[in-house]
Order: sequence, then structure tokens, then C-alpha cells
Amino acid sequence: MLIIESVIFLVGLAVLSWSADKFVFGASAIARNVGISPMIIGLTIVAMGSSAPEIMVSAAASLDGNTDTAIGNAIGSNITNIALVLGIVALIKPLSVTSSTLRREMPLLLVITLIAWYFLHDLMFTRIEGILLIIGFVLFIGWLILLSRKADKDDLLQAETEQEIPSDVPTGKALFWLIVGLILLPVSASYMVDSAVTIARHFGMSDLIIGLTIIALGTSLPELAASIAGAMKGEDDLALGNIIGSNIFNILAVMAMPGLIAPGAVDPAAASRDVYTMIGLSVLLIIFSFNLRGTRRINRYEGLAFIACYIGYQCYLFAGA
Repeated sequence: MLIIESVIFLVGLAVLSWSADKFVFGASAIARNVGISPMIIGLTIVAMGSSAPEIMVSAAASLDGNTDTAIGNAIGSNITNIALVLGIVALIKPLSVTSSTLRREMPLLLVITLIAWYFLHDLMFTRIEGILLIIGFVLFIGWLILLSRKADKDDLLQAETEQEIPSDVPTGKALFWLIVGLILLPVSASYMVDSAVTIARHFGMSDLIIGLTIIALGTSLPELAASIAGAMKGEDDLALGNIIGSNIFNILAVMAMPGLIAPGAVDPAAASRDVYTMIGLSVLLIIFSFNLRGTRRINRYEGLAFIACYIGYQCYLFAGA
């Protein structure tokens, strides 16, 4: 039984990642064909696409009544994105922080992270709070579009994004892959959540730990692949922007799902241990990006520090479990 569930989880994860990629490909190609600028596409559709697995998984968990799993997925994905994904990328290749867009998004990430803490600190997550997060998500998308229209043409992120958006894709083909992605994303997410819950409960893990570990790691794989690919191409701002944008989306859109679908009590550990870890890592990200030397660079030893934080956090979780 456990072997079958493990196979279902891995297949679900593979299909989830693949369908998210196809969704982004189709949506980006259609947007480009109708004349939307690559900068807007990159900052909205592509960034949302990297968070699509988390959104679908959180919605599926909430529909099953696993609110703590959904909240743990949002928090755990942010922790994983910074501590593991960014740590690995920086270890492979140090990242320069040069885009004015990212310099504005980093403080915003910290503010939104603090809002998440405020919503959870009373150990209740209400539907009103879920609605407020979704409103914030819509406002953030609008701000990104406004920002992209005013962006300096010499901004490195502008050039890097231009290269990543698919071009000369027939609209029919793009629409086909968009529909495939929209169908397979929720289906694979549902199977993945069900199998992950079965596996984790076999080992006596709580719903929160399931979301923080197994599911968070699985849904963060697209960010890892995209960020490594961007860094290896020398597209540092795109690699870093992918992580920052994904983390903002995770709080505003992913964490909103349990509030909208299954509001209720929150595991006390999520409102203390896990949110504080997410806040601490967000602060570290800003410190490492704008260090006292003024280099605006995340170096290998800082990447190693991130990975050490991730390993320490995981060990603490499993020791407690």
C-alpha cells in the first residue's frame, strides 16, 4: 500500500510540474501573440505559473479539510524557496542583485510576510483574511503591470525576460497547451495531496508537517529548476526574481486558499515556529542581497548558510514530530 501511494505521489508531482510548465508556455505565448509586453508576461504569468503547483495543492488540501496542510504548504514553500532553492543556486553560481525591480520587491516581500504572521498569530484564519489576501494578490499584479510599463529599458530584468518568453508560437498550439495545463494541474494536485497525506500519516506526521516538508519540497521543484536554469544562463535577476515573486504569490494566493475554502483554527506551531522561520529567512535574504560591503551579491558562503538553515529547520521539524 505504501509503495503504491509513493508511486502515485511521484507521478502526481511529475505531472504537476509538467502541466505547470505547459500552462506557463501556453499562457505566455497567447499573451505575446496579443501584444502584451514580455516584461509584463514575465512578472505576472510566468511568476504565477511557478506558483501554480502550490496554489492547486493548497486548494486541493483545503477542499479535503486539511487546512493545516494548505497553510504548511504556503509557509513551507517560502522557506524552501529561500533556504534550499536560493541556497543551491547561489552555491552553484553567486547571484548579483542589480535590477531596480527586485530592490523594490524585496522589502515588499518582508511586509507581506509580516501580514501573514499577523493573520495567523491569533491561531484563527478567517474567510475575511483569505479575501484580503486575494485582494492583495490582485493589487500586486496591478502594481507589477504598472511597474513593468515604467521599467527602464536598460534594466537587466527586461532583457532577461525578453529571452525567456516563447515567440512565434501559433495561437492554436498555445491554447491547446494552456487547456492541458488547466486540466492536469488540479487533477495531479489532488492525487499528490491524497498520497502525501497517506504516506505521512503512516509515519505519524501531522497535517502541518506534511505541508511544511513533503508537499512544500515537491511543489518548490519548478522554482529550483527555473532558478538554476536562469543562473546558468547568467540571468541572475530572473533567477532571483522568480523566487521573490513566487514567495509573494505563495502568501497572497496560496495561503488565501484555506482562508477562502476551509477557514478555522491554525496549528499553534505554524503561527510561531514556522512563520518566524519564514520571517527570519526573508530578513536574511535582504541582508545577504544588500550587504554592508555594498556589492549587492549573494555569494557561495551565503548560499551555504541558507542550506544550513534549511537542514537545521528540517531536522528540528522531524525531531519534534
